[in-house]
Amino acid sequence: MLAQFRPVVVMITLFTVLTGFVFPLGFVAFGKLAFPFQAGGSLIQRDGKIVGSAIIGQNFISSKYFHGRPSALMGTDPKDSSKQVATPYDASESGASNLAPAAKSLVDRVTGDVAKTGSINVPADMVTTSASGLDPDISPENAALQVARVAKARGMTVDAVNTLVSAQTEGPALGFFGSAHVNVLALNLALDNQANGTTR
Repeated sequence: MLAQFRPVVVMITLFTVLTGFVFPLGFVAFGKLAFPFQAGGSLIQRDGKIVGSAIIGQNFISSKYFHGRPSALMGTDPKDSSKQVATPYDASESGASNLAPAAKSLVDRVTGDVAKTGSINVPADMVTTSASGLDPDISPENAALQVARVAKARGMTVDAVNTLVSAQTEGPALGFFGSAHVNVLALNLALDNQANGTTR
């Protein structure tokens, strides 16, 4: 009877070690060696200080900066644990609002956001949230509608800001995966760098 159980125990042990330890640790080690930036969280540093991640959006609200997509994330109110408050771009609260397209609160918010743009043709990503609530990118069309505001707030020409937007616009991955996009943090850092007279 022991002879019948031995192969079972050996196989369970072997695959537990392989799939539970060797493969995961191997993939982690490979990721750190082959893609150190991505494996480390795609963190961006300026002057030795981490200013954000290339893959997680931030809640820019100043008129001097480009704004990301709306974020519907909600978190516990620190003043009253029985209530929730908006916590835009809080990476620990990733998720969508789960509101139906016909929900009055959603329709009212989107309608209000569209009205604030002062434009008839508003890109969808300018007034709708992403599934994660953490999208770091916006469409070039979204960025284009913000250029005039940013230029005015910074005392820059529209052409100068447009040049920065063009430089930060990335095409679809491999030429056909996804669509053209602009990383908001990278664009805002480029704005600050130009204001400081640097080119990095």
